[in-house]
Amino acid sequence: MNNVFAGNLPKIGIRPTIDGRKGVRDVLERQTMTMAKATAELISSSLRHPTGEPVSCVIADRTIGGFAEAAACADKFRRENVGATVTVTPCWCYGSETMDMDPLMPKAVWGFNGTERPGAVYLAAVLAAHNQKGLPAFGIYGQDVQDQKDATIPPDVKDKLLRFARSALAVAHMRGKAYLSIGGVSMGIAGSIVDQPFFQDYLGIRTECVDMSEMQRRIQLGVYDREEFLKAMAWTKENCVEGADLNTADIRHSDEQKKKEWEICVQMALIARDMMVGNPRLAEAGHGEESLGHHAVLAGFQGQRHWTDFMPNGDFMETILNSSFDWNGARAPYVLATENDCLNGVGMLFNHLLTAKAQIFSDVRTYWSPEAIARATGWKPDGDAAGGVIHLINSGSTCLDGTGEMTVDGKPGIKPFWDVTAADMNACLKATKFCPAAAYYFRGGGFSPDFTPTGGMPRTMVRLTLVAGLGPVLQIAEGYSVSLPGKVHDALDERTNPTWPTTWFAPRLTGRGPFRSVYDVMAAWGANHGAISHGHIGAELITLASMLRIPVSMHNVPTENIFRPSAWSLFGMDAEGADYRACAAYGPVYG
Repeated sequence: MNNVFAGNLPKIGIRPTIDGRKGVRDVLERQTMTMAKATAELISSSLRHPTGEPVSCVIADRTIGGFAEAAACADKFRRENVGATVTVTPCWCYGSETMDMDPLMPKAVWGFNGTERPGAVYLAAVLAAHNQKGLPAFGIYGQDVQDQKDATIPPDVKDKLLRFARSALAVAHMRGKAYLSIGGVSMGIAGSIVDQPFFQDYLGIRTECVDMSEMQRRIQLGVYDREEFLKAMAWTKENCVEGADLNTADIRHSDEQKKKEWEICVQMALIARDMMVGNPRLAEAGHGEESLGHHAVLAGFQGQRHWTDFMPNGDFMETILNSSFDWNGARAPYVLATENDCLNGVGMLFNHLLTAKAQIFSDVRTYWSPEAIARATGWKPDGDAAGGVIHLINSGSTCLDGTGEMTVDGKPGIKPFWDVTAADMNACLKATKFCPAAAYYFRGGGFSPDFTPTGGMPRTMVRLTLVAGLGPVLQIAEGYSVSLPGKVHDALDERTNPTWPTTWFAPRLTGRGPFRSVYDVMAAWGANHGAISHGHIGAELITLASMLRIPVSMHNVPTENIFRPSAWSLFGMDAEGADYRACAAYGPVYG
């Protein structure tokens, strides 16, 4: 259904470069091509696109010994929709004559660490050429010397090749897509002020703006697949259990009102999806224009308050679309940001493209210190909660996968959709209640998912923020979900809204900067929202951010896992400062 990723998916291009001198070249042809084939096999066997399809690699037709062969390779890569390149070599080559000079293409170079031929010397020379010409490239060099006949890829080289490829494919998947803004600014939230030049210049994404009245029009005129609506309603009635209605009698909606609200909530989910990616079934019903969609890889829905004051809120729509399954079974998530917070949506998109997993959108609501928890509940926190926790909660875009009811490597987690089973779906639904919306916030009603995820899940929280005079900045915090004793959870949760999904989050502390304490993480966070992914993916986010020329202002990723273009090391010895200076010097990729 998601035709945004359909068709000719981006590929990784492998460029085997070689010493072009007769006599030398003949000896090295087999070893050089073997490196290229091994690299392609590693990437294709390890990585998948968000669609679930294996990543394809394209190898140059022949080794590259000079510019004529480099040009022929570039021409082939254009025809094959290559989105990033990896140059590999075991030997000396002519740097500026063999290098990849496409300014929009993320690029890496692997120089074989062996003593017989100077692959590492070429690596240094060609990286110097990349830096001098303003075309940043990632340098990959194995830590241990290998024998010339050793065709294996060392573990440290594998890690860097895959981290580069994973991040570069995310760049390629964003380019040429759209952000669909459904509505405008929600409640004065700055993240929902859609900055079109940012999307265009930094991500290669255009912005499509549609008023929320378009959703109202499609509801009233029935511009959605009627058959699918009946199927979705039957599934919803069977699987989405209503939770407690905590509204007071004077504002509580009647059962008849709620029945109608359920229908509208399901219609909203169908319509938002169709607006994002299109639906050929609409053309069959005479709605040709609407059937095309907006080619959106990401969308946001304003909701509050111009919609929610008289219509059901977007919570069900956002939860279902962000999940990896619905009435049609397992499928790739549709990334949809609540309150049209496009910047948090970008964080969700980054996470999704790097992991192919469903993402969580939350308010970064409250820091609970150990002392405050003990005072409020009589329980002294221990374990991961010993330093306190951050309360992540929001009525909207928290995917059902976030319940933690799936199992990954024997532990609670979130799976890519192609691994999601019927048992996984049922477990997530069973752990969720859909509570009638808090009518003092949402006069038009609706239903908010309510669940509390299992503790011990590795999590990465990310936030993109725009700063005047500086541009985009990324923040990253790795940590774990925490399970609190039932009575403790209830006592704290009821202070906010117990009908919303709650995650208790404990960031991993380092003793430095904003990671001196959980309080410092909360105090340094750049906005009221965060995008949360399963797994520790901070290293991949740092690599991706460097490709997009977005500096990272805070993170708790170990130094040895940070992988940026080689030029970054020439901007100074303080890694964060160098990151800012390099991003400023190179500027946005598409700007």
